[in-house]
Amino acid sequence: MPHIRWTDRTFDFGFPVELYPEIIERMRGTPDRLAERTGGLPAAVQTVRPAHGWSIREHVGHIADLDRSVFLTRLLVYVNDGPLLPLADMTNAATTAANHNARDMIDVLDNAREARHDFVAQLEALDASVFARTRTHPRLGVPMRLVDMIYFMAEHDDHHLATITELSRGSRES
Repeated sequence: MPHIRWTDRTFDFGFPVELYPEIIERMRGTPDRLAERTGGLPAAVQTVRPAHGWSIREHVGHIADLDRSVFLTRLLVYVNDGPLLPLADMTNAATTAANHNARDMIDVLDNAREARHDFVAQLEALDASVFARTRTHPRLGVPMRLVDMIYFMAEHDDHHLATITELSRGSRES
């Protein structure tokens, strides 16, 4: 079944702000799910690029790239009551420049674990009221509370995890 392209997704943020602890837990679990999905895959499978898109290793690295650049920067806007959420680089130049395929998967996973740990630690240090602060998402053009942004991130994680699963299944069928 074909995936919906990430840029074609729409989101419903009608849930209560009080769900932020559960969403943080979902975020915390991403590095373990990445390790589980990629464990045991040969390096040749982890680094093969499909005709359109990234390798498994690049998908893992991309999550850490965004945690450190886009999502951390957006978190600081909410925390500091800044006016605008920064745009994401939709060319994903940071992921391309990082050359994740040249790195060992253990290093790529450790980087993802560290980036997510740092991000979650910052979330957990916040007063509950910050999760209700609202800014407009620059690409979607919709108001997003901080709790919505972390839900958006969790959905982004799952988008990449589903793609990793699909790529790993394709390698077993070859």
